[in-house]
Amino acid sequence: MTDKVAKLVIGDESYEFPVLEGSVGPDVIDIRSLYAKTGMFTYDPGFTSTAACDSAITFIDGDKGELLYRGYPIDQLAAKGSFIEVCYLLLYGELPNKQQLREFEALVTRHTMVHEQMHYFFRGFRRDAHPMAIMTGVVGAMAAFYHDSTDINDPEQREIASIRMIAKMPTIAAMAYKYSVGQPFVYPRNDLDFASNFLSMCFSVPAEPYEVNPVIARAMDLIFTLHADHEQNASTSTVRLAGSSDANPFACIAAGVACLWGPAHGGANEAALNMLREIGTVDRIPEFIARAKDKNDPFKLMGFGHRVYKNFDPRATVMQATAKEVLDLLGVENNPTLQVAQELEKIALQDQYFIDRKLYPNVDFYSGIILDAVGFPTSMFTVLFAMARTVGWIAQWKEMIGDPQKKIGRPRQLYNGSPSRDYEEISKR
Repeated sequence: MTDKVAKLVIGDESYEFPVLEGSVGPDVIDIRSLYAKTGMFTYDPGFTSTAACDSAITFIDGDKGELLYRGYPIDQLAAKGSFIEVCYLLLYGELPNKQQLREFEALVTRHTMVHEQMHYFFRGFRRDAHPMAIMTGVVGAMAAFYHDSTDINDPEQREIASIRMIAKMPTIAAMAYKYSVGQPFVYPRNDLDFASNFLSMCFSVPAEPYEVNPVIARAMDLIFTLHADHEQNASTSTVRLAGSSDANPFACIAAGVACLWGPAHGGANEAALNMLREIGTVDRIPEFIARAKDKNDPFKLMGFGHRVYKNFDPRATVMQATAKEVLDLLGVENNPTLQVAQELEKIALQDQYFIDRKLYPNVDFYSGIILDAVGFPTSMFTVLFAMARTVGWIAQWKEMIGDPQKKIGRPRQLYNGSPSRDYEEISKR
């Protein structure tokens, strides 16, 4: 807390509220006593100017284009670390030493298999069910299969549930994919790293051996790292709100998955790729660029700019080089969608209209290109996002559970419906 106070004047009355100071970022006005003092609420649709919690996990400076996990810049973690290392960092606050990383990796690896009866649960879905619908249902159902780790008041059970979700989410995601394409489920392999194991579960078949390409595995590991957490976004806030009621951790993460499914949130990379397919061929790009510049045309270029980052998305900077590496490996000669993506990126980075408005390609643009090149259908894009974000959700959930200031979430409203009125008998209406 600082010595600063904020003064609020309403009519002839004046009220003071303390100003709180974080380690970095904007100060906040503590309005917890606002209603008691004034009888009024604040009005902030979307909570865009409201801090609902204090957190030590992730920090974003949108103006600088900066993203920190526990104080570490995302570009350093992406270049030098691995997703498993980032998981440890987000969960426990510090980077692991060699032994801690080895033990943590072994712990996650030993929990990748799911309860065999969950296979029957999958088969209850229609064959053409969207993988995110399956994910939402199956993650929520984990509480029925792992009810020995649902007591949120037991630190050991919280820890077990956390490891289980990080370890089993790739298996569940791969099973959702295999089910959607009519192929048999593939069991996890303990001899593979996190990303390679996931690719194996998605793309191998019992009929022949499958070898994971290290370039593709590294690209997937980067995508997971870049999506691991992103401050108090919609799905993270959903997890915290669900958790504030003391719901079990599996239910809270399922709520996060459901929120992420929205096209305005986790579906952004899918929307970007669908836009590239709508453009179709390189020769049609000028037409769509002109439409994007036309104020009277509702068309928007998806995958460009970001609500939070007013500069270049730092995650996109990392992803840009990886996308090029993957496309060079797999080739784009026979893929018009990827050809459009490359040309559109080039134009956007050179066109003054985009530069002035800071409409740079964001992480969704590049991740969509990579996932398409690797062979994932667009319906799986948000599933992969959920898989990566699980560790962030868990870290945020654990932090909230351990917060002595924790209260059940209860947003207020500005009511504009009918005032109190009396019931009339139906004969008089």
